[in-house]
Amino acid sequence: MKLFKKVYIEITNICNLNCDFCPTTNRKAGFMSAQLFSEILDQIKPHTQYIYLHVKGEPLLHPELDKLLDISFKKDFKVNITTNGTLIDKVGEMLLTKPAIRQINFSLHSLDGNKVFVNKQSYIDNILFFIKEAMVKTDIYLSLRLWNLDSALHDTRKNNDILDIIENAFDLPYKIDEAVGLDRGIKIADRVYLNQAKQFKWPDLDSADEEENGFCYGLKDQAALLVDGTVVPCCLDGEGVINLGNINGTTFSEIIESRRANNIANGFTNKKVVEQLCQKCDYRKRFSRGSL
Repeated sequence: MKLFKKVYIEITNICNLNCDFCPTTNRKAGFMSAQLFSEILDQIKPHTQYIYLHVKGEPLLHPELDKLLDISFKKDFKVNITTNGTLIDKVGEMLLTKPAIRQINFSLHSLDGNKVFVNKQSYIDNILFFIKEAMVKTDIYLSLRLWNLDSALHDTRKNNDILDIIENAFDLPYKIDEAVGLDRGIKIADRVYLNQAKQFKWPDLDSADEEENGFCYGLKDQAALLVDGTVVPCCLDGEGVINLGNINGTTFSEIIESRRANNIANGFTNKKVVEQLCQKCDYRKRFSRGSL
């Protein structure tokens, strides 16, 4: 039986932002029902303990997020959430009461990816206020992400304003952009981490770049389910190009043991990239350096 370190579940493909680094999905917009979510958890239970509420969309928009987190706790799953953070002032108090949550990742590069945005200071302040509350009231891990660098990894000048706010909020005795190990993420407080990285491109079949040799963790350490129950190899197949099947008609266990799924996983084991979308995936190159 295949065991995954994590399974991504896209509880919605609707987002309240329009980031230039995140292509708009052509799939039908929607929210995953609590019933389908519960069925998915039952099916993936033998394969993982960790779920990530992330592929496309903004998970904090889900009208039944409260219920989904309770279902996750009841079924003994550890939940990781990736969010742009714009709604944290509205749902933060609820999140603080949910023991299923293991980690929340805040994509602060959403600021850089939108030409028109909410007030930068209040956006950051709301997130930092929530983090301070979570540090005291919960055991949640909190990650601040700035995946927007477009030159040398340590050329972080474009993030100076945000970094200054974070440095002041946590009374850091050093400058973040001078920290050792910045590319792997740095600890700035108890259970609070910051990571900066180059902006990545979502894989696109129309891309001219193509590489048949390489490795990825898709179907090795992870799998993903889209909002309609479609299973794909990883969280970067935001359009369901590599459609392995749908749990509404076939069980998750059967899908990940299908010939196509095994060909993908076995290919990566042998450093061969068998799917065209994977061959055009720029993010996969990060895995060859050991980052995830």
